[in-house]
Amino acid sequence: MSTTKSAFTLSQRDDGIAILTMDVPGESMNTLKAEFAEQIAEQLDEIDKDPGVKGLVIASGKANSFVAGADISMLAACQSADDAEQLSRAGQQMFQRIENMKIPVVAAIHGPALGGGLELALCCHYRICSDDSKTAMGLPEVQLGLLPGSGGTQRLPKLIGIQKAMTMMLTGKQLRPKQAKRDGLVDDCVPQSILMDVAVQYAKKRKPQREGPSLSLVNKVLEQTPFGRGFLFKQARKQTLAKTRGNYPAPERIIDCIEAGVSSGRGYETEARHFGQLVMTPESNELRNIFFATTQMKKETGVEGVEPAKLHKTAVLGGGLMGGGIAYVTATKAGLPVRIKDIRSEGIANAIKYSYDILIKKVKRRFMRKSEMQKQLSLLTGSTDYSGFKDVDLVIEAVFEDLKLKQQMVEDVEAHCHDKTIFATNTSSIPITKIAAEAKRPQQVIGLHYFSPVDKMPLAEVIPHPQTDDQTISTTVEFARKQGKTPIVVKDGAGFYVNRILAPYMNEAANVLLSGEPIEQIDKALLNFGFPVGPMKLLDEVGIDIGAKISPILVEELGDRFKAPDAFDKLLADDRKGKKNKKGLYLYSGKKPGKEVDESVYSLLGLSPSQQFSHEQIAERCILLMLNEAAMCLDEGVIRNPRDGDIGAIFGIGFPPFLGGPFRYMDSLGIDHVVARLEHYQGLYGDKFAPAALLKTMAGESKPFYS
Repeated sequence: MSTTKSAFTLSQRDDGIAILTMDVPGESMNTLKAEFAEQIAEQLDEIDKDPGVKGLVIASGKANSFVAGADISMLAACQSADDAEQLSRAGQQMFQRIENMKIPVVAAIHGPALGGGLELALCCHYRICSDDSKTAMGLPEVQLGLLPGSGGTQRLPKLIGIQKAMTMMLTGKQLRPKQAKRDGLVDDCVPQSILMDVAVQYAKKRKPQREGPSLSLVNKVLEQTPFGRGFLFKQARKQTLAKTRGNYPAPERIIDCIEAGVSSGRGYETEARHFGQLVMTPESNELRNIFFATTQMKKETGVEGVEPAKLHKTAVLGGGLMGGGIAYVTATKAGLPVRIKDIRSEGIANAIKYSYDILIKKVKRRFMRKSEMQKQLSLLTGSTDYSGFKDVDLVIEAVFEDLKLKQQMVEDVEAHCHDKTIFATNTSSIPITKIAAEAKRPQQVIGLHYFSPVDKMPLAEVIPHPQTDDQTISTTVEFARKQGKTPIVVKDGAGFYVNRILAPYMNEAANVLLSGEPIEQIDKALLNFGFPVGPMKLLDEVGIDIGAKISPILVEELGDRFKAPDAFDKLLADDRKGKKNKKGLYLYSGKKPGKEVDESVYSLLGLSPSQQFSHEQIAERCILLMLNEAAMCLDEGVIRNPRDGDIGAIFGIGFPPFLGGPFRYMDSLGIDHVVARLEHYQGLYGDKFAPAALLKTMAGESKPFYS
């Protein structure tokens, strides 16, 4: 028999093993859609009717993915929690039918099996995966403010144990092939060349009698006794609340579903109900908006209609932490050769060691073969002069924040590279126009601002100056994307976008401190608001000296609202640079380095700390200045649209994702409310709180940023 229906093709081998192949037409990766339930049911009906079918293998027709998840755009059609609950129940029923089949069903996994894709694999009786580095398995729904809604919260704990399953679902963690085999998620892990052969052999076996996961004695007590489970879930809730601070409802609902499954037998019902409720939460709505925005951005070029140039070789100037990080993402993510230049051979060695240290950890954890590590490291070479630069297509400069030095770098690159070489500067504050002022080829000079640490931070700001040509912009955007970054194009100017909206927020946090508010209360207020780190801690992390260098540049171009409090001169005079020299606002010695406030700061600043403001008041004061500055950036064309402004703030400074970014957050508050609160603080603290002209206009017209 051979039947073809849309995304699914069913064929039968001579030995009685049927192959159900999923290949969604017109899509680069397979995703599950609501209409597939009927299509799969038809194929399963065919199998049930044929007594000659002895086993079934479910595989992908795509070369690069098993099933990358469910198509979340279908959630937009849900008008109520009941609608979303019905979607969940339909998924549960479809996978229940596969699980209940009388013949063995095997999932042959190559490439990502994520979300609904892993739930499909979990309902099969056996799972075989390829040992390819592209293969990864996980349930990342929590990152969208959701939970696995097609049985994942029930099947995964039974297969690998409650604690491992909970960790996967609460973090969205993905398992690589060998990890998946070790944890019992898959039955076998084999080379891709024999994946289907091995899957077919498993399909000829009997259906397995599952005895549950293999657990240590301690974990048996924790997971298989009522007392142990009670303790386990109580601790999980406590730890989850400490991390989410109540801002994200999905993690607690995931724990509820797992607990209901192992204690009351009502797990599937609980899962469907909670899934339906979560779909309708504002938090999930905003997290899904971020997902759609970043997906849309991946399809855009830097300048519409202008294709990027092909890059064959790159170079990095400066072997410090930034240079080492940039070289790492260029070699390992973009797969391009990198020539590292530093004035000292030690600088080159340190930059290469940066990559080695990250890669050797992956090898030790079996995420990567040693041969792959060596292949990636071989892309890194270095020199203390410009030898090897003649054929470089793009140079990224990561030297000190010194205008004359950067201008010298431009001159050197123009002298030693070919006439099409792009010069990208990683300055965090100096306008690109100034760096390009003496360039012979200013059209090929552009800003490419990374955030530290480069291997972890997802954002890159691409900053053309007025003379940068369109192809340089498109090429740089595409290059940043290949490095694994989400690039936003921003207009040249002091602070660009991210640092410009961050500076008033940080300055106001400092002003709150100088009014006598304890450091830990300020940080706690913004942590509760949803930031990953408080502003005082962030100042220590970035470096108090760095903040002092950026402030005058912002004041010169943008005015006194960017003036940092004078009291910070006292910190620098006392050699308090922060974490880098283990002397800042926090203590960096003792049992908890970086966790406790250095109380001597208060006497240095002439303060007697006492809590005067609520956490809500502290957060509002700091956040309003960030929102106001973001609106000014949009009005001045620093960012192209509200979407880029939201993504830049979330990925660049950790603006709370569940609030959707500064612009979506202002929409949710109401623009008139934002203006009223700014005017309230303007009356208390002066004109730095004067509402942006754009906000006043929008409030008068009752107009939001997103229609």
